[in-house]
Formats: sequence, structure tokens, C-alpha cells
Amino acid sequence: MTYKLRSVSLAMMTGLSLLLTGCVSTQPAATAEQGKLMVAPVMPDYKLEVTLARLNDILASAELTPEQRARFHYDRGVIYDSVGLRILSRIDFHQSLKLQPNLADAYNFIGIYYTQEGEFESAYEAFDAVLELSPEYDYAYLNRGIALYYGQRDELAVADMQSFYQANEQDGYRALWLYITEVKRDAEQAKLHLAENRSKLDDSQWSTTLVDFYLGKLSRDQVFQIAKQGLSHPNEYAERLCEAYFYIAKVAQKQGNYSDAANYFRLALATNIYDFVEHRYARVELANMSELLTQP
Repeated sequence: MTYKLRSVSLAMMTGLSLLLTGCVSTQPAATAEQGKLMVAPVMPDYKLEVTLARLNDILASAELTPEQRARFHYDRGVIYDSVGLRILSRIDFHQSLKLQPNLADAYNFIGIYYTQEGEFESAYEAFDAVLELSPEYDYAYLNRGIALYYGQRDELAVADMQSFYQANEQDGYRALWLYITEVKRDAEQAKLHLAENRSKLDDSQWSTTLVDFYLGKLSRDQVFQIAKQGLSHPNEYAERLCEAYFYIAKVAQKQGNYSDAANYFRLALATNIYDFVEHRYARVELANMSELLTQP
């Protein structure tokens, strides 16, 4: 999603800010095509490697103000994150905050990492800092909502996802993340809300396809077929599959099909779309399911 949701979330080059986004969900059916990786894992773009080399040179040799150095550390951290080098990324984000303590984007990333590690109180504090520094930073509501969701604080998770959704009710990903949190409280009511929110969406958007799948209007096969259509850049198919695999897994998980769910979470990871909400939390989901998968 590009927010790529998802999550809940898009890496940008030097000097640019990064917005994280989330995506959506899906439902069951089964064919030989669905249980396998349908596209080669995405490899890092050589342009990222060139940019990374330039950033290393700048940080090593250029005379920079603290604000400039903080921004370059942040930009390098974004690139490290986008290629899955999370430890190096985290070091850069912490360094950027030492130099510029009001950098909301860096707090947002650190909160995501705390969520992935199950350190929920630290994650909440990081996202609170984002919203204190930048109250209009709506993706902090998505990311804090995800932290609250995995932290089993369901009422607060729904409240954050409602704030995220209300910032743009024409975004199918937001409608789906709201559903994902609401369904833990009341599955029937969550489905009704999703059907209501569907009326505000553009039929041509990929995220709407996923909403329609959740509503039972499309089969899983149809979702995979639509994922191939209207692609605008080389990695878009892999990105869509990363999203679809994750949300298919969530449905299988809810139905108690844990082996099937685990397979799809692994497929989401295999796409190498590291900076997507779905990829970030597929590993969390697998860890949470580990005991269920070992039961006879």
C-alpha cells in the first residue's frame, strides 16, 4: 500500500520527507497460482546504491550544520530502511534526533521499529512525539493504531484508525485499516461500516478491489488477476502482491487456517517490499502465530 499499510506504509530520496502508508485486505478461495510467489523478489535499485554512496561521502567529509547533518542521517536511514537494513537505519534515525530533536519523521520510524519488536509503550511514546511535533501528521495515527492493535489495546486502536480514516475518506486503505481494528470488537458491525465506507471509493483504484474482496464482491482469483492490470511502474505488481498476500493471510488466520496464513505471510516477506506496512508486520504475525503452528 503505498503507503505503502500499507499500514501501516513510501521511501523517498535525499532531501525529501517520507510518508508511510498502509494497505488493505482480502478473503478466501484456492488455486495452484495462489500459494506461490508470482513475481521475482524486488532487488534494490542501483540508483539507491548511488545515492547511498553520495550520502556516505557527504556525511564523512562535508562541512554541515547540525540541521543539515540531521537531515542527511535521516535520508540515509530511509534508504537503509527501504532495502531492509533496519539496524543501520535505526542508528541513523537516532543520530538525526540527537542533532535535531524535533524531527517528527525520525520519531515515526523509531515508533514503527518499536512496534515490530513488541516494545509497545516505547512505540506509543514515539508516535505521541510525532503528533506533538506535527499534529497534522496523519500517518502517525495509522502507525500508532497498528501499535495499539498489536498491543491488544483495541478501543484506542479503533480511535486512531478512525482519525486516520477521517483525514481522507476516499482512500480505500484507510477504510480497510479501520475495518481491521474494528473487527476485533464486533465483526458484524465492522463489516457494515466497511460496506458504508465503500460508497465513497473510486471503482478504478486497486485499494477498492481489496475492499470489494473483503465485502465478498470479488473472489481471491479475481483479486490476483486485477493485480496485474493498469500497472504504472516496474515494481508495482510485486507491491500489490505484497499487500494481497498479507491480507489474504489475515483472513485465513481469522478463519483458523493457520498453516495457510503462515504461507501467505512468508510470501509477503519474499517480495522484499521492505518499506510496506504489510511486509513490516508479516514477520510480527508469524511470530505471534508460532505457538499455533507447532500445535498438532
